[in-house]
Amino acid sequence: KLSPYLVLWVFWSPGTPGVGKTTLGKELASRAGLSYVNVGDLAKEGQLYEGFDEEYNCPILDEDRVVDELEARMSEGGVIVDYHGCDFFPERWFHIVFVLRTDSSCLYDRLQSRGYTGKKLQDNIQCEIFQTLYEEAMLSYKKEIVHQLPSNTPEDLERNLDQIMQWIEQWMKDNN
Repeated sequence: KLSPYLVLWVFWSPGTPGVGKTTLGKELASRAGLSYVNVGDLAKEGQLYEGFDEEYNCPILDEDRVVDELEARMSEGGVIVDYHGCDFFPERWFHIVFVLRTDSSCLYDRLQSRGYTGKKLQDNIQCEIFQTLYEEAMLSYKKEIVHQLPSNTPEDLERNLDQIMQWIEQWMKDNN
């Protein structure tokens, strides 16, 4: 078991699906024998919301309740957390943060195929272009633990998985 808090963080803001967080997180959990938590699913199952955003047509996460819900699980370590925001999670939870980056044209196609339109589509594309989440991560965590990874092709996915597996193996050698 990895301890105390080995956590892979992949996320995007304000809710951009389509960069490959879930695909990477689930596959990495399988390969590395880690636990995978999709915060959106966790919130849905536990109704961890504080309202509804009519403009984006989505629930508003109750961040305090999510942190409370995850605290015990995080203390066990070996957790991959998948979510599109980062500034409300305790810094002590994470050894490394990965921000997936996708070319805007590729991301546009992915989001459009999921039914995103109008302001929601445009805002998510702009967040990718302006590196909004990467900047948020750099402000929320130590700069040396925040890494960007390209996520445009299946080859990028394989390279990212290999790179992260190497990091995990090195972390295990250094900490056990």
